[in-house]
Amino acid sequence: MSRSISTVDLFCGAGGLTHGFEQAGLPVKAGYDIDPACQFPYEYNNKAKFILQDVENVKGCDLAEYFSGSRIKVLAGCAPCQPFSSYSRRYNDQQLKWKLLQDFARLIEECEPDIISMENVLLLKRHSVFQEFITQLKQLNYCFESYEVNCLDYGIPQSRKRLVLLASKFGKINLIPPTYNPNNYQTVRQTIGHLEPLSAGETSKIDWLHRCSKLSKLNLRRIRASKPGGTWRDWPQELIAECHLKTSGKTYPAVYGRMEWDKPSPTITTQCFGFGNGRFGHPEQDRAISLREAALLQTFPPEYKFVQPDKPQAIDLVGRLIGNAVPVKLGMVIARSILEHIHEEN
Repeated sequence: MSRSISTVDLFCGAGGLTHGFEQAGLPVKAGYDIDPACQFPYEYNNKAKFILQDVENVKGCDLAEYFSGSRIKVLAGCAPCQPFSSYSRRYNDQQLKWKLLQDFARLIEECEPDIISMENVLLLKRHSVFQEFITQLKQLNYCFESYEVNCLDYGIPQSRKRLVLLASKFGKINLIPPTYNPNNYQTVRQTIGHLEPLSAGETSKIDWLHRCSKLSKLNLRRIRASKPGGTWRDWPQELIAECHLKTSGKTYPAVYGRMEWDKPSPTITTQCFGFGNGRFGHPEQDRAISLREAALLQTFPPEYKFVQPDKPQAIDLVGRLIGNAVPVKLGMVIARSILEHIHEEN
């Protein structure tokens, strides 16, 4: 059945969604992204072609090349979520950009795929641009449903909730039922507990990706004073940052924190390699999590490569590739839902 299906992945990044689709048996022909750093991991780890192009400049006829000869056309897209995040709304409300989602809708109208998948942050549903997107799907005669997905329910070891919209010309697509429950949610220990210990700033001799950021003397004292699951409020007064002592800063306890071994991690972000950027401290070692640990928490397989062996990249660039990715297992869940739908309807 999969031989008659072609998928194009818009905003493909380093390939998390595409890899999940391929692992589930849903073939992907091409991925589009504007970041040249994504080309190596996308093409090295997946069978799809990477196209370095701004989606704003892509036309429906461009996508037709990759849909040619296929009976069923699938268009997937995860427009970068920063414009819809709570952080952007708080600090950059006047500069929100809806254009990427609007371009996604334009391409749907131009190439009329049989099936559509969209993944984004839950806050997107509150915005008028999402309602406009829904209205356009109705006008194009798609059946659709949006789901608020708790990633823990599908074996992803992160406290991460996402919006997944599925639409089809054939009928309603049901998201597959959860495969995990609170009794067996995956934890930090199960995911990264087997990796070799590191000191702050150290790189593993056997795995380049298992490397972590350096810590200043002050932050080294801070992480040593931090408890798993605790906050900076646990520190001695002399370690607390001045900004946190202000009334406005007291509402941000989830920075400078350690993860807990036997609980899921927080949502992995592009800044996950920094101790001060969230609850990204290792549960017991005095450092932030490594890039490898972040990739495993994003459910990338251990063999997934993000940079060429002879071209090591800065930790912040690789952290961005990992943090921006759709968790691979979430891609598998979406793909399995699409495949079951195609089987039922065809």
